[in-house]
Amino acid sequence: MTTSTLNLSQELLVGEILKRTSHRFANRVAFKCDDQSITFGELDERATQIAAWLQSKNVQENSKVAFILRNSIAFSELTFGIALSGGVGVPVNFRLSPAEVAYILDNSDSEIVFIDVAYVPLLTEIKDQVSRLETVVVVHDDGTEHPFTSYEEVFKEELSYLPCEQLQDHDPAFIMYTSGTTGKPKGAVLSHRNFYINAMNISHEGKSFIGESIILVPPQFHIAGLLLTIKGVLTAGMNVLMEDFNPLAILQAIEKEKINTIFLVPAMWNFLFQVPNIKDYDLSSIVTCATGAAISPVELKKAILNYFPNAMLLDHFGQSETTATTTCLVGEDALRKPSSVGLPLFGVETRIVDEDMNDVPMGEVGEILYRGPTVMLEYYNNPQATAEAFEGGWFHSGDLVKKDEDGYIYVVDRKNDMINSGGENIYPAEIEEILYQIPEILECAVIGLPDSKWGERVVAVVVLKENETLEEDAIINYCAEQVASFKKPKEVIFIEQLPRNSTGKVLKYKLRDSLLQNH
Repeated sequence: MTTSTLNLSQELLVGEILKRTSHRFANRVAFKCDDQSITFGELDERATQIAAWLQSKNVQENSKVAFILRNSIAFSELTFGIALSGGVGVPVNFRLSPAEVAYILDNSDSEIVFIDVAYVPLLTEIKDQVSRLETVVVVHDDGTEHPFTSYEEVFKEELSYLPCEQLQDHDPAFIMYTSGTTGKPKGAVLSHRNFYINAMNISHEGKSFIGESIILVPPQFHIAGLLLTIKGVLTAGMNVLMEDFNPLAILQAIEKEKINTIFLVPAMWNFLFQVPNIKDYDLSSIVTCATGAAISPVELKKAILNYFPNAMLLDHFGQSETTATTTCLVGEDALRKPSSVGLPLFGVETRIVDEDMNDVPMGEVGEILYRGPTVMLEYYNNPQATAEAFEGGWFHSGDLVKKDEDGYIYVVDRKNDMINSGGENIYPAEIEEILYQIPEILECAVIGLPDSKWGERVVAVVVLKENETLEEDAIINYCAEQVASFKKPKEVIFIEQLPRNSTGKVLKYKLRDSLLQNH
């Protein structure tokens, strides 16, 4: 062992997770997707080749490499290949509009991007808008004509990989973009250590074991999906990837592959339980059911435990800036304290404070703050937002919570009015900015209302200018042209006046309460 690899082995690095698991379990299946599979040894070889190829393209420590892919073995290869190269991965939501994708690629200073062949037209449209982008690699190439490099060409070159000996675990590993209240996404810079520690944390909370089988349904580009990808290699388990959310296919895979662990956002659980013959499937192999990304109703938790009687239930709470989970409700507590989001994970320090950063008494509402090894490094290229987020030496989450006498935390509201629909975070300010582009609209407010399928649905409340008329469909269609489909309003409500306080601020809680009573 050289001095460089010895130093790397002492760091908590994402790439080293794969190296260690491959060393022990080279012949075990690591990932399955449709009719394809790859062992840990093969994954190690391909990820190392990717790292060598990236280095040959002058990817160095802190170079940004983006990838726009559906759940796939290639996504998993790139996750570890980029980490091994010393570069910083930028997973991008393929559901975003071309303008949104262009902004993220440009803002992140991405130099190379790997894209699924389905997104070649999108990349062709925006390539000139991304200032530092030099190389585009097409994954799952099907022979479609394009001017870019094919993914399989990466594996045909004879290259030598050089371990990035200066890499340390507090260095950036990935930038996760999360929508901001101003409408522009912010890039949460997460370190190797952030992912390593939280992968161990959720393994501990979920009582994971070496070799467990996991079905990975959430998009891998999301913080939950990316963390589960890394955690699945840490525990040397077989990870069955679902390219799309398909309830019937999930049930079939659980029965066929004897899956042990499943994570779904509440909306996905709701759809799963709509399969008419769900009771006909053998789900007895499941020992851990997990949920998160949105508040889970008590009745949903009961349904999960009813359909998966051998399972322990985990309810995760957190955000991208904290590498996903910060608190977790585990096991019997899921029904003993069903409206809670549980207790903090190992190493996660919390405070609940008022607007002056004074700790509030037990049972009173305040903003939850975090500190610890799973909290992000910064917002990329945004020192002002970083300074605001870490005011007073703690990360300000924007979530309003309270704590009971046992230390369990309860979410009361979102300080920033964020809407969570089907596990996707949607910020009203972004949609409101678009609505104000419509000439007939005088003023508007976007809120989230409860939805039995999606958790929350986006509702636009609109005041029209005098003597103007506008149809609901026209507003929804206009928004659909500007942003990803999941962000557009599902409903438009026309009123004569928005409720405001003495300073003119729209009182969204009053608006929400009024609509809940009369809608």
